Amino acid sequence: MYENYGQFIEGGWRKGQGSKTLTVTDPGRGETLGEIVEASAQDTQAAIESAEKAFARWKLTPAWERAELLHRVAAEMEKARDKAARIISLESGKPVAQASREWTLSVDQFTWYAEEARRIYGRIVESRVPGGRCEVSHQPVGVVAAFTAWNFPVVLIARKVAPALAAGCTVVLRPSSEVPGSAMVIMECLQKAGIPAGVVNMVVGSTDATYNVLINSPVIQKVTLTGSTRIGQQMIRDSAATIKRLSMELGGNAPMIVFDDADVEKTLDLAVPTKFANCGQVCVAPDRFYVHESIAEAFINGFAARAEKLKVGYGHDEGVEMGPIINQRRLEAIEQVVDDARKKGARVVTGGHRILDRPGFYFAPTVLAEMPEDAIALCEENFGPIAAITTFKDEDEVIARVNQSDFALSAYAFTRDAARIRRVSANLQAGMVGINSFALAAAEVPFGGIKSSGMGSEGGTEGIHEYMNVKLTQVVL
Repeated sequence: MYENYGQFIEGGWRKGQGSKTLTVTDPGRGETLGEIVEASAQDTQAAIESAEKAFARWKLTPAWERAELLHRVAAEMEKARDKAARIISLESGKPVAQASREWTLSVDQFTWYAEEARRIYGRIVESRVPGGRCEVSHQPVGVVAAFTAWNFPVVLIARKVAPALAAGCTVVLRPSSEVPGSAMVIMECLQKAGIPAGVVNMVVGSTDATYNVLINSPVIQKVTLTGSTRIGQQMIRDSAATIKRLSMELGGNAPMIVFDDADVEKTLDLAVPTKFANCGQVCVAPDRFYVHESIAEAFINGFAARAEKLKVGYGHDEGVEMGPIINQRRLEAIEQVVDDARKKGARVVTGGHRILDRPGFYFAPTVLAEMPEDAIALCEENFGPIAAITTFKDEDEVIARVNQSDFALSAYAFTRDAARIRRVSANLQAGMVGINSFALAAAEVPFGGIKSSGMGSEGGTEGIHEYMNVKLTQVVL
């Protein structure tokens, strides 16, 4: 599967020079998909040098030319849709339909930032100096190191690479070792579109050979990560020595508040497929459900009934709505979350167990009720197919409970009261808030969290500014 790929450096594929081989596993069947020779530290250094050399040219490339190249990338990605969806599904386990949707969102990023490249505006400020003027301009940061997670193996890359290139930066990408083939398809599209050699490079390998070299390099001026809060904290510490610019999209533990005036059936129609999409392995997925006590029974029973009807299976099979957990390690972690809830008095309404009648890493869609406040499922990101439901009595109480969390990526509320919508959206502590909707991730709007969920934004006009420095020039004539 990976025979024609490898490390992508200086515009071409090369075999890694590392001493180890990376084995990639199909989580839906537990079988080996293929092997890749890992990058060595020398490979990573070569990628950095390639990006540094390319930056000298790329930063001077006119914005309109950069825009045309990004449009060509989007066009090549459209041609590769079927191939990409198949590989994404094989590596991540998500159903092909969900993989295809992710590819669409990735194409959107390149299309959006192709246009944003043409809209990098400065401004003129009246000077206090006679005959002078103040010019505020934006310039590319430099060489970017981008690190991505496995749960969305292509859109996470597109959110970083597209705005970086639009801004005039060059990139060294280090994708997750769980899903390297998905990243390789994007590199192939960049290559076919004619992106100049060295503008984007990719290395796949161990932490010592890739991360350590990138994070310690003075050439790298910007680091961007999608990953866990723990990894983000370490990356922030490691970047301090060379004072790199950072943007971090970290963990979430999204609350969903369902008020007494919500339409229960419509809310469930939206919430259940959203919760179990990608087997719950979504940073913005609702994890902890706060339901008004007057409608709790109907909500819990309705959630469980819909969860039990979901078709769980191999991502390439027809009609599958939920695939497997990414690997054995995560499967065991999900079991621990459920066991913790049981021990602390929660009720397992449905699911709560592995699915053992097939190979692969499958866990049943799970609904937990009567959740204690100290259960892991409420306190931490469960990153799996678990809906943890608790109840509340009034608005002030539930907002206070929700905001106690250190995680603040996304939050959701369902209500038909216009005044409450304004109050709740203002008072929820989160980088993104959905009211009667889960549609937060789009190329044209900023995506990002606060508190322990990160810093900076991806997407929207805000996203490109993460890759630019602001410069003031005082001109006196």
